[in-house]
Amino acid sequence: MSLIDYSASTLSILPAVLALGLAILTRRVLLSLGLGIILGALLLANYSVVDAGTYIYSTVKGVVVEDGGLNTWNMSIVAFLLLLGMMTAVLTLSGGTRAFADWALNHIKDKRGASLLAAFLGVFIFIDDYFNSLAVGSISRPVTDRFNVSRAKLAYILDSTAAPMCILMPVSSWGAYIMTIISGILVSHGMTEYSPLGAYVALIPMNFYAIFTLLMVFAVIVFRLDIGAMKKHEKIAEKEISEGEQAYIDLQDELGIEEYEQGKVGDLVYPIISLIAGTLFFMLYTGNTALAAAGKAFSVLGAFENTDVGASLVYGGSIGLIFSLVTVLRQKQPFSNIGYALWVGAKSMFGAIIILFFAWSIGTVIGDMKTGAYLSGLVQGNIGLHWLPVILFVLSGAMAFSTGTSWGTFGIMLPIAGDMAGATDLAMMLPMLSAVLAGSVFGDHCSPISDTTILSSTGARCEHIDHVSTQLPYALSMAFVSIVGFIVIGFTGSTVSAFIASSIAFVAVIACMKVLAKR
Repeated sequence: MSLIDYSASTLSILPAVLALGLAILTRRVLLSLGLGIILGALLLANYSVVDAGTYIYSTVKGVVVEDGGLNTWNMSIVAFLLLLGMMTAVLTLSGGTRAFADWALNHIKDKRGASLLAAFLGVFIFIDDYFNSLAVGSISRPVTDRFNVSRAKLAYILDSTAAPMCILMPVSSWGAYIMTIISGILVSHGMTEYSPLGAYVALIPMNFYAIFTLLMVFAVIVFRLDIGAMKKHEKIAEKEISEGEQAYIDLQDELGIEEYEQGKVGDLVYPIISLIAGTLFFMLYTGNTALAAAGKAFSVLGAFENTDVGASLVYGGSIGLIFSLVTVLRQKQPFSNIGYALWVGAKSMFGAIIILFFAWSIGTVIGDMKTGAYLSGLVQGNIGLHWLPVILFVLSGAMAFSTGTSWGTFGIMLPIAGDMAGATDLAMMLPMLSAVLAGSVFGDHCSPISDTTILSSTGARCEHIDHVSTQLPYALSMAFVSIVGFIVIGFTGSTVSAFIASSIAFVAVIACMKVLAKR
């Protein structure tokens, strides 16, 4: 079946706009995504219902099967979700979750401390954004629950530390992917003075969105900048627990699992450490295997550039689950309890998996609608050189928001930004590339169909649209701070001047939020 080409038509953005708009207005994510998929299928099939049905079937099938074989990336994420869900339930059964929460009660005195724990863990666990959101959520949730931190606040902390840290750190799955793209851009434009790593490091201080989003997380926690929907969720979390009742919502109540009363902190910590160490090991191992196959010597950065992230997550998740099972077996818990915990843990992830399937499907529809090609075409034309960084930031944000993928936006927009800099002024190459990186993370943060946003909701066990609506004001305010920086860097070419301007804007935003939070 031949598909209609909408790359030059405004209709290309219609399915994305419908799905995103309905999701925000109705708060019914699956219905909104489903209607977006149906509309896109009808447009692509030239309004033929039969052809649209065939297209939807092939699209959904493509989520599972690719080129005659299993779609290993998608299925790896599903497998990791199931493994982490089972591991979380088994850790609850072992009593480790409760023991860690009890330990935290003696060392963390208030909700600010509980939130800071989640934020610091999000900063230090930067291997991969999926891993960050789910693993940090599992560790932090018992503590933030106990101190009445809302699940929406936890989801915001997870989402706003995961992607920003991954994109700022060269030694991460994001860093490796981006360096691969940047390497080709530098070679094609003869910029031999930069190595891929050198260029990446030079881009870090220009990624205003990632830097100030991380700072905003800590500002929100320390100064209690709860505004809009976030303030409502924080008030609900504080009022839900009456005096004399246990001051947190534990997983025993959520999952119906009877916790082992003699659990220890190590029963939680050691399996989590094994999960992190196992994932990191297999990222290096699979990367080294690819290097060896290409006849290249091992290096840490080279391994991360060639790593199999999906397989590494599955292997690391399996190791973490095995360690957690060893704990409950050592406690001589009944096999019936262990089996029940495994089933309940896997089942707890079904909702997130279904949303992911719909998000992946509409991602295919948006790709076939050529939404990215249409949006990227808007940036080309007679535009003043000085405005290009800020325009690329806004356009990349719109593309990531519409498509739900920052990585897809990187793949489309980084080469376009490189070509535009090559055709105008090579001195603007790095500012324009950094604008794409920053805008892509911004759009991804705001998008209800972003897999990172979905997994942050899952890690916090927060209603997905609640997370989207509470995070949006903070993401938009940091976009404003970034816009100030990219305007200044476009006109001055000075990273220092741009950073100072963004810092002033950041302080002004904090002051405004402080006033709003008190009202």
